Amino acid sequence: MLNVGDALPEFEAKNQNGKIIKSSDFKGKKLVVFFYPKASTPGCTAEACNLRDNYSVLKKQGYQLLGVSADSEKRQLNFATKNELPFDLLADESHDIIEKFGVWQLKKFMGREFMGIVRTTFVFDENSICTEVIEKVKTKDHAAQILES
Repeated sequence: MLNVGDALPEFEAKNQNGKIIKSSDFKGKKLVVFFYPKASTPGCTAEACNLRDNYSVLKKQGYQLLGVSADSEKRQLNFATKNELPFDLLADESHDIIEKFGVWQLKKFMGREFMGIVRTTFVFDENSICTEVIEKVKTKDHAAQILES
């Protein structure tokens, strides 16, 4: 997994509207990249809506937000539209970005083991250097965790 002090990996993927978003688009900007397991599930919806509700505060602090999951563009679009999300959601069906950040890991749930996205958020400064990794994401209070960083 990416650590504090690591550089933002180079990537590009389509957002929920089919527009190509590149890591280089964020040079000179503070960036929050949050990974979530699956669009429109209860925890992911709570997290995205908390970020939406605090988006203006995050923007005032200079942050750009990017959500990433392995969902399709269509599923990301439905998720963004239904919840009125003001930030880009990247459709990483190939797991390229997910693997570069190291969040595709073995998970355990109800006695079952499987591979999946570990809910994690990375905060980058204006020099594209990781300043914080939030592994214990509080889905209903995630913006506060980011703002405390």
